Amino acid sequence: MPWMLDSPTESAEDPIVDISEERRRLHHEADVVVVGAGILGCAIAVALGRQGRSVILLEKSLKEPDRIVGELLQPGGVDALEKLGLRDCLEEIDAIVVKGYEVIYYGEEVEIPYPAEAGGGVDGKRPEGRSFHHGRFIRRLREAATKQPNVTVVETTVTDVVKNGWTGQILGVESTTKGEKDYFFGHLTIISDGYASKFRKEYIKHTPVSKSKFWGLELMDADLPMPKHGHVVLGDGAPILLYQIGTHETRALIDIPEHLPSASVANGGVKGHLRNTVLPTLPKCVQSSFEAALDKGALRSMPNSFLPPSTNKTPGMVMLGDAMNMRHPLTGGGMTVAFNDVVLLRDLLNPEAVPDLSDTKAVLRQMSTFHWRRKNLTSVINILAQALYSLFAANDPHLKALQRGCFRYFQRGGQCVDGPVGLLAGIIRQPLVLFYHFFTVALLSIWIMLSETPVWKLPVAVVGSVGVFWKACVVIFPFIWSEVRS
Repeated sequence: MPWMLDSPTESAEDPIVDISEERRRLHHEADVVVVGAGILGCAIAVALGRQGRSVILLEKSLKEPDRIVGELLQPGGVDALEKLGLRDCLEEIDAIVVKGYEVIYYGEEVEIPYPAEAGGGVDGKRPEGRSFHHGRFIRRLREAATKQPNVTVVETTVTDVVKNGWTGQILGVESTTKGEKDYFFGHLTIISDGYASKFRKEYIKHTPVSKSKFWGLELMDADLPMPKHGHVVLGDGAPILLYQIGTHETRALIDIPEHLPSASVANGGVKGHLRNTVLPTLPKCVQSSFEAALDKGALRSMPNSFLPPSTNKTPGMVMLGDAMNMRHPLTGGGMTVAFNDVVLLRDLLNPEAVPDLSDTKAVLRQMSTFHWRRKNLTSVINILAQALYSLFAANDPHLKALQRGCFRYFQRGGQCVDGPVGLLAGIIRQPLVLFYHFFTVALLSIWIMLSETPVWKLPVAVVGSVGVFWKACVVIFPFIWSEVRS
């Protein structure tokens, strides 16, 4: 029998047997089967369980995971976590308060605090994010799921879905536990098995696109230029992220595009690139801890993928999280999207709106609503992440001009900072605000180019400025289109 974790219920002492718990434990039947006890899976299991739904949560390994992403939760994600009643999962994991960002551009620094007036603060206090060890946070979320009376957590490897051969409706999943085949059935199956989803290919027409990897190091007792802030280091290469994940630990994430010459085997591979190219560009106060971590050799990587969202149209099944939608992790928006998706889905599938989850037509109607209503936030975070990465990893003169214009825009302060960081933080949920700031940066980039050009070179500069504006359009409009068409 699979290893099941279930919270104590009143039925242990009450002669009246909890029928739902018995169905989950003995017959593997529930209202909802959730595949993947990660960020989204745990949260949706708890949220639906608290609404009275019977939930089975499946996970192939309940050991504490060890990943190098999913470690920074923006204020918009903290707010969603609070709405879900899971804010206490941020406690007792040595989480670090995050007050904003520090952008370092060729040695110049600018602070970008989270905005107090953008709707995320309480009583004038600026909103805060949290950074932490990913595994510790997952452990706390799984503990919350285990304690929920209507949720049963099972350690098993899901191998396939169970489908009605006539209607195509998903009835549950097939799994393997310690070499033995097993089945779990539910009116609704939620697939949240992460970026490497084994079910995506069959049910989603889009394919993830990955053009770079984040290589991660864990720095010990690093002296960051601005504690309690995420740091983005910009220079000749792709962006570098630095942020604390514990009292003594700091995560360094270095973006390395595919086929980068300085990371080739002839140049010493990834380690050679980090030592010879990246290390000299870091703030002096960080270099010693970075070099020590590099000497230790604990390098790990994760692909940086983009996957536009898709509407769930399969009866009996919902695909969520990174299995359905991904963006570059540069802006740390993944968990913010996940928790806000759970808040929205919880409200749309509440028993008053959908009394019976076996009513697949009602569920699909709500999923169509979910797809479009989530865009106020997710389209902003998706587009911003991809557009910012294009600028921060600039590899041609036009993108370099936009990169410089972006930094000079931040230096102006006020709304030039509050607007963009409010979007990034998941506080401002207005796609038009993103559009406004992006093209204001483009126009500022053009102005800087023209103002620094000698009069006799102005005709050439005007042609170049057209190229800069065109590049800005090429950067952002494909991602806008990917949101509109999906």
